Amino acid sequence: MRRILLILTTLILLTACSVTEPISTKGEVVDCSLISAQGGTSEKLECLGGGSPIAPDGIKGPALINVWGTWCTQCRKELPHLIHFQQKSDGTVKLIGIAVEEKNQESVREHIVNKGITWPILYDKNDSTRAQFGMGVPVTWFIDQDGKAVYKKYGPFKSLEEIQLLVKKYLGDA
Repeated sequence: MRRILLILTTLILLTACSVTEPISTKGEVVDCSLISAQGGTSEKLECLGGGSPIAPDGIKGPALINVWGTWCTQCRKELPHLIHFQQKSDGTVKLIGIAVEEKNQESVREHIVNKGITWPILYDKNDSTRAQFGMGVPVTWFIDQDGKAVYKKYGPFKSLEEIQLLVKKYLGDA
C-alpha cells in the first residue's frame, strides 16, 4: 500500500512541476509576407517559405529576431520555449528566425518540420549577419515598432516565462 501511495505521489509531483504544455512536433515552413520590413542597409536574406528577400536591419517590430543554427545545442534547448511563446502569443509580437552557418536550405527546412517551428525563417547563406548579430548563437534581438533593437539576449531562453517577462520589459504591451 505504501509503495502504491509513493508511486502515485511521485507521479502527481512530476506532472504538477511541468510549467509547459505539450508541443506539436510538426513544424511548417512559413512564408515571410507577414514580416513588417522596409529598407535596411544589410544584405537581404532569402525566406525559406517564400516571399521577398528581407534585410534584417529593416525589420519593424514589435518582433523577436532569433539567430540560430540546426547544429547548435543551446538553440535546440531553447526551442521548446520559443514554440510555447509562439503558441501562446496573440501575434502582436512577431517571432522571426535567422538560420546561420548551415550546410544547405534543405537541412534547415527538414529541421523546421521535425522540430515544430511555425514562424518565418530567413536563410543567411553567406554569414552576412555575423557583423550585425555577432558570432555566437543563440542570440535574440527585441525589435520595437520603429525597427530599433531595444535589447539583445545572448544565450538560450530557459523558460516561456523568461521570454514573456523580457517582451513585457522591452516591448511593453506591444
